[in-house]
Amino acid sequence: MRIHLTSVFVDDQAKARHFYTEVLGFETKHDVPLGEGADAVRWLTVVSPEDPDGTELLLEPSGHSAVPPYKAALFLDGIPAVSFAVDDVPAEHDRLRALGVHFTQEPVTTGSITTAVLDDTCGNLIQLVHSA
Repeated sequence: MRIHLTSVFVDDQAKARHFYTEVLGFETKHDVPLGEGADAVRWLTVVSPEDPDGTELLLEPSGHSAVPPYKAALFLDGIPAVSFAVDDVPAEHDRLRALGVHFTQEPVTTGSITTAVLDDTCGNLIQLVHSA
């Protein structure tokens, strides 16, 4: 058994696609309209360019009534919605900060783990992690 797909709830799929592809560096895997018109919900997934056939991240609309309070509670408590592995947290922090990304937690090393937490501009906190 392996993880095929996981999701993160986003306020705006177009904005999320831009952030996750143009800023974080993921690639669009699927972009399928699930309705008609410019505001149609999409089946929109991204993947790591390092593993294009690996786990997909669904940029899922926050439309269900349970989602806004759930996202707000996680955000207020500083709990990341997802965690992404990187080779060098401080270097990735510097790269993303130069692109205007806001971090809610600067790089911190505890034992052999280094983490940082960023705001994805779509209502989520994202953790970057590296284990030495």
